[in-house]
Amino acid sequence: MTVENGRVLKIEGGDANPATQNFICAKVRRFGERVYGEDRLLYPAVRQGAKGQGTFARVSWSEAMDLIARRMTEIRDRDGAEAILPFCYGGSNGLLTQDTTDAELWRRFGTSRLARTVCAAPTGAANLALYGKMAGVAYADYPHARLIILWGVNPAASGIHLLPFLNDARAAGAKIVVIDPRRTTLAKKADLHLPVRPGTDLPVALALHRVLFEEGHADAAFIGAHTSGAEGLRAAAAPWTIERAAGEAGIDAAALRELADLYVTTSPALIRCGWGLERNRNGGSAAAAVLALPAVAGKFGVRGGGYSMSNSMAFGVRSASWIDAPEPQTRVVNMNHLGRALLEYSDPPVKMLFVYNCNPLATMPDQNRVLKGLQRDDLFTVVFEQVFTDTARYADVVLPATTFLEHYDVAKSYGPIALQLVRPVIEPRGEARSNAEVFSALAELLGVGTAEDDYETLLRVAGRMPPAIGSELLERGAATPPHGGTPVQFVDVFPLTADQKVHLYPEEIAGDAPRGLYGYQADPATESYPLTLISPATEKTVSSTLGELRERAAMLHIHPKDAQRRGIAQSDPVRVFNGLGELQCPANLTADIREGTVAFSKGVWRRNTYNGSTSNALVPDTLTDLGAGACFNDARVEVALLGRH
Repeated sequence: MTVENGRVLKIEGGDANPATQNFICAKVRRFGERVYGEDRLLYPAVRQGAKGQGTFARVSWSEAMDLIARRMTEIRDRDGAEAILPFCYGGSNGLLTQDTTDAELWRRFGTSRLARTVCAAPTGAANLALYGKMAGVAYADYPHARLIILWGVNPAASGIHLLPFLNDARAAGAKIVVIDPRRTTLAKKADLHLPVRPGTDLPVALALHRVLFEEGHADAAFIGAHTSGAEGLRAAAAPWTIERAAGEAGIDAAALRELADLYVTTSPALIRCGWGLERNRNGGSAAAAVLALPAVAGKFGVRGGGYSMSNSMAFGVRSASWIDAPEPQTRVVNMNHLGRALLEYSDPPVKMLFVYNCNPLATMPDQNRVLKGLQRDDLFTVVFEQVFTDTARYADVVLPATTFLEHYDVAKSYGPIALQLVRPVIEPRGEARSNAEVFSALAELLGVGTAEDDYETLLRVAGRMPPAIGSELLERGAATPPHGGTPVQFVDVFPLTADQKVHLYPEEIAGDAPRGLYGYQADPATESYPLTLISPATEKTVSSTLGELRERAAMLHIHPKDAQRRGIAQSDPVRVFNGLGELQCPANLTADIREGTVAFSKGVWRRNTYNGSTSNALVPDTLTDLGAGACFNDARVEVALLGRH
């Protein structure tokens, strides 16, 4: 950080973390524009005029907090505390900004609980059931692999620090395979690209299992010693021949056979399982089938072999050790059903919504229903946020939050195995306050806690971590990663399941899937809505974070042949529609997306389309087979020139 006279001038990569190698992504490099931008919230304010009008009057912190505490008390006494719905997701993903003083407040007050399932729920359920979220292959070990399969992940947009290690692996002779409906930058450079139809990753993975089991390539010794449930997986894979799976996925059968042969014959082989494959009705089973591959093929036990997903649990640090309040048995609201909760729940109805660390109007499914809920005159909405988001426009009270440059926090990473102390480098802008401070102060006002600042919260959290980890964080700013940060699966780390085995057909989740675990559900496309709309991550935003910096209208990416059939030319204004809503935006014709699929970036704000709707206006609030996650890629749409019906 370059800071002069208390102002951030430049954000650059540091050398403390070997995985980042002195560079950062363009998103974070621009974060100063958020800190000093015109959308930054600088003081508390209360709504003036109609919801959505965006007119607010400045008030003091004490006035705002007194109002919130008074309304919470009134709602609890009249409707019960479950009529209050705290709504949050990742935000900065810091350990202090979520699941500390906020969780203690909500638990003690007895509000509704939130199932935070909009992302990583299906993959997380699969990873937990199969491996207990065992640590995966670290970035530094990718160059040891001789085959790397990037499945449902695009590091160029959402994990840029992996790219140098992929380049090193290629230079050392590794083959790269990309499985993605788009021809991404990495797909163009890959040795093999399988542009699968969204939602068909499950049959593709099962076809690979069929090859392993039926053609004698399954590692019987490893399966016998380290797994359970192999026969259940084998039975599920049996119907999925290479030809059948390729037909279902809309890919060349010869290409799928090539992948199978590569996986059988190459070692070390590594699968980087992403989150793109989970965003549909088959998402949990697909993730389970993909994650099971290295166990069946016997790819563990060598450096650079196995799988990697999220390493966020590698340190074993869990919030349960520092939350000073038991979890009440109040109702659970799935965040993907926010629209339903606001409009349909009645026992009790949601009377207060407290939003922080997220921007649900831009990120939740069934956007129009969410919008209608936020417009309710009898809903009291608080938005605690860094900038004036789409959701903040519909708040009754807005509170200014600090950014990671202005408060203490503890950050853990997904890819590299890292746990680091976050220190403020500037004073909070305006009257912004940290999450730890605001939630503990509100708890004190309500008589259910004691106020503390973010540094006091840091000391409390660090003190309840394993001593070596907590002390290292405070003393040198980072904890030493286990196994040198590069564990070898089934040498240094083993499944965290109760029996330390891989559960290839975990019974505890098999009953959750509508068709049983590994049961495939067909494409929901109809004659009226024949195109699949996907909403992949972009290199410009972190979900909706930094979305305020987008200056131009976001575009719909459509294959030239699909566009030609509809009389659409480059940059034409189009309407993308189905029974839930309509998105109006310019079209970008590109052969980098497969026919029958169109794409619109996730996290786009409503002001960056022609009609104030984004792709989420077209996304159903149906849930995935496992983990009750969001089915963003199950949106089926039609596209036409704007003005043409």
